[in-house]
Amino acid sequence: MDSGLIKRLLAGIKCDECGRHYKVANIDVLGRQDDLWFLTVFCSNCSTQYLIVAVVKESKVTEVVTDLTEAELSKYRTIGKITVDDLIGMHIFLKGFDGDFVRLFRQE
Repeated sequence: MDSGLIKRLLAGIKCDECGRHYKVANIDVLGRQDDLWFLTVFCSNCSTQYLIVAVVKESKVTEVVTDLTEAELSKYRTIGKITVDDLIGMHIFLKGFDGDFVRLFRQE
């Protein structure tokens, strides 16, 4: 994993003191050893500085965790992509939906 990606990931974190996001330019990689990264971050808003030690593990294969059965997985693999019409239909449904999930999912 390259340091640029690590910096962009840390830029998504907010400062504990003021709640502002860190700027990529204010994140420095001090070094790394295997999966252990050592960084400093500086908040340009409140001037707070932190030392961060992060464990970042690279994984080539992402394990899918699901509670779907094999039959359900098989069914959903063959469903087509979501279309603009699908989104418009959902928008119209949600606009008029009263939030009563019990009534919505009641089996009749």
